[in-house]
Amino acid sequence: MNHDATVILVDDDPHVRLSAGQTLELEDYQVLALADARQALARITPDFAGVVVTDINMPGMSGLELLQQIKQLDSDIPVILITGFGDISMAVGAIRNGAYDFIEKPFSADLLLDVVHRALEKRTLTLENRTLRQELQAQSAPGPRIIGSSPAILQLRQLVLTVADTPADVLLMGETGTGKDLLARYIHEHSPRRERNFVAINCGGVPETLIESELFGHEKGAFTDARERRIGKLEHANGGTLFLDEIESMPMSLQIKLLRVLEERTIERLGSNTLIPLDLRIIAATKADLRALAETGEFREDLYYRLNVVRIDIPPLRARPQDIPMLFQHFALLASSLYEREIPPLSPERIHRLMSHDWPGNVRELRNLAERYVLLGEACTFDFDDRPITEPEPVTQGLAARVEHFERTLIQAELARHGGSIKHTLESLQLPRKTLYDKMKKHGLDKNDYRGEPD
Repeated sequence: MNHDATVILVDDDPHVRLSAGQTLELEDYQVLALADARQALARITPDFAGVVVTDINMPGMSGLELLQQIKQLDSDIPVILITGFGDISMAVGAIRNGAYDFIEKPFSADLLLDVVHRALEKRTLTLENRTLRQELQAQSAPGPRIIGSSPAILQLRQLVLTVADTPADVLLMGETGTGKDLLARYIHEHSPRRERNFVAINCGGVPETLIESELFGHEKGAFTDARERRIGKLEHANGGTLFLDEIESMPMSLQIKLLRVLEERTIERLGSNTLIPLDLRIIAATKADLRALAETGEFREDLYYRLNVVRIDIPPLRARPQDIPMLFQHFALLASSLYEREIPPLSPERIHRLMSHDWPGNVRELRNLAERYVLLGEACTFDFDDRPITEPEPVTQGLAARVEHFERTLIQAELARHGGSIKHTLESLQLPRKTLYDKMKKHGLDKNDYRGEPD
C-alpha cells in the first residue's frame, strides 16, 4: 500500500477533522484536513493519487456537489462520504452516481482505515493501469521505439517527447552505435510532420564533390553530367524532417550554405536563381565534440550554435546496464521472427556477462550479438574476445546495493526466459504474485517489455 498518497479529509466539524485526521496519520497516511469543499476541489487534478473523504452536509458546497465536480475531473477518483442520521438513502443514491463508499457517523477508527485502505488500493491500481496502457500504446506504435527503464532513458524519453512536437531543430550527440538515426526517426514519427518525408543523408558517406548536389539539387545543364533536373534532399524533405548524420564530416564550404538555409529557410538549386521556400526541421547528429572542433576551426562555430538550439545527449549502453536484458530480448525477438528460429533460454550467468561488458559498439553491438544468439543458440559465445569479465560497478559498494543488483538481474533473467509470463516467472522464482509485482515495480520492470503471451 502506498502510504505516501494523500487522503483529503473534508468536514466542517473541527472535532471530526481532528479525530479522523489523527487516526489516518497514525497509520502513516498523508492527510490534508479541510473545512471547505471548494478548497478541496482546488487541490484535485485528474492524476491525483489519493482519495477524498468528505461529509455530505456542509455549508457552501456540499459533499454531493464535491463528488459531482470530482467525477467530472476523473470518474475514477475514489470519494468516500461521511453520512449523518437520515442521510443513508442519500448516500446509497450517491454510490449509484459514482461514490466509492460511505461511512455513517459515529464511525470507528478501524472502519475508516479499512475503507480508506481499499479505496487507495483501487486508486493505485487505476493509475498503474493507465500508465501501463500509455506505455503499451507508445511501445506498440509503428516505427522506432525508445526501449529501457533506466533513469537515463526515462529522462531521454521525456526530453524527446517534450521537443518532438515543436519546430525546433535538434542536435543529437552520442557514441557510435547508440542509435542516433533511430532517435531522429522517433522524433519525426512523434511530431506533426509524421505524415511528410523523413529524409536522411550521411554527410561522411557522400563524396565532397557530390554532397552539394545531393542536398540542394540542380537544374538541367548546371554542370557537365547534369542531364536533367534533380530535386535535392532539402527540397525533398520540405514539410518534413531532414536528418544529417555525421554532421562533423560536412565540408566547410557547405557548412556556410547550410547555415544560410537554417537562417533563411530557402534554397536555390544549382544552376538556378529561383528561391524555393522551405518548411522543414533539421536534425543533425554527431559522435564528435562539435564545440571542440569549432574551437580548433574544424567546424564553423556559428553553425554549431545554430544547430545547438535543442541538444539531446544519448547515453552509451555502459551507462545504463539495467536496460541491457530488455534490449537483448527485444532484438532476439526481432531476429526470431526474421529467421523463424526459437530463442534459446537466457541463463542468469549469460545475463550477468551481458551486463558486465563495456559495449564499445553500444546498442548496435548488442543487436548483432542477439542475432548471433538466435542463429547459433547455445554455441554462441558471450566471452567478448576472451576479455576478463568484471563485476559491474554498483551505485554504491554496500551490501544492499549488491543485493538489489542481483535481485533485479535474476528477475529480468526469468522474465526473459519465460517471455514475460508472470505465471511462469513467479513459479520459477517461487514468489507470491503480489511479491513479484512489488519487486518488478521497485526495479522498474514491465512484463510487456518481454512480449510474452498473456497470463
